[in-house]
Amino acid sequence: MSSGIPELTPLEERLIDLIKLKGPITVADYMTDALTHPHEGYYMQGIPIGAEGDFTTAPEISQVFGELIGLWLVEAWQGMGSPAVFNLIELGPGRGVLMADILRAARLRPGFAKAAQVWLLETSGRLRLEQQKRLKVTEAKPLWADDYADIPPAPALIVANEFFDCLPIRQFERIKSGWRERLVGLDEETERLAFTLGKTPPPPDYNLPSLDESEEGDIFEISFETKKFTAEICKTLIDQGGHALIIDYGHMARGLGDTLQAVKNHHYWPPLATPGRADLTAHVDFETLADAAIEAGAAVYGPVTQGRFLERLGLPFRVESLCRQQTPENADAIRIAAARIASPGAMGEIFKVMCLSAPTLPVPAGFET
Repeated sequence: MSSGIPELTPLEERLIDLIKLKGPITVADYMTDALTHPHEGYYMQGIPIGAEGDFTTAPEISQVFGELIGLWLVEAWQGMGSPAVFNLIELGPGRGVLMADILRAARLRPGFAKAAQVWLLETSGRLRLEQQKRLKVTEAKPLWADDYADIPPAPALIVANEFFDCLPIRQFERIKSGWRERLVGLDEETERLAFTLGKTPPPPDYNLPSLDESEEGDIFEISFETKKFTAEICKTLIDQGGHALIIDYGHMARGLGDTLQAVKNHHYWPPLATPGRADLTAHVDFETLADAAIEAGAAVYGPVTQGRFLERLGLPFRVESLCRQQTPENADAIRIAAARIASPGAMGEIFKVMCLSAPTLPVPAGFET
């Protein structure tokens, strides 16, 4: 670095050349390249999760998270009639910690593991290797898929923890006369990446807020990829039967605001700085996700806050059960970790849980009114 300005990454050089040649790109295209470019994308560079990475997730913080999800899945499987063969699918499985905890908890019902074909949707070779190492000691013989469409049809239980926040979004900014798409272009002086605005109004079918519902400078976000992916999942659930449990940070209802954010070394980072070297996400719009599922014909439960959901699944009882055989120091560590994933001041409020289901199945645990 010089003068506090990050050095160009190889991906940024590529994007600058592309923009010079063809003009500004959408935020969605920028996110896609920054995260999943085959050679320079963030998920291709190393292991992003954990203390040595850039961010941490609930399964990495407390084993109780994965154990409770595992028990939830067993109950959901039984509610499906305990099919003799089904797909247990995790979308974006990180280092494999959540799936390992799920399978350990599910041993309470041996038939579950016997019936489950574990599928991991993962594009990163390095993360696949981590998952393989971690799951080697389990009963599972996992299979990997690059695309959701590669997973063969079968009754399905799908888990997506911090997956939808990585799906690309497009952004629109309100100017005096209406809306314009927010794009990634170049700063005229530095020729580094910078936000700019498109010159023409977006199509009417984007259903952006009216001028009366917005003010100059407001940002509105749409994830067409979320809508598309939700429709794919719901087709599986309706055709084959099953549930999809979605856990992520985001907002209950659609609204205005810029939620695009980058994280590097566990600290916030400018979203356009060092593409390919920082994690890039946006808050999940659960209302849009629910609308897409309902339009596809699925039943939708929630969202509820992560804290409430885990409490309904018995978090306090599991924590105290774990603490009984521990030293006071270890018991304190278990309780602190559980508080991080469930308390309103930590992850318990900002993270939400939603379940998409085949409409013929009973209401899943944790979503009873």
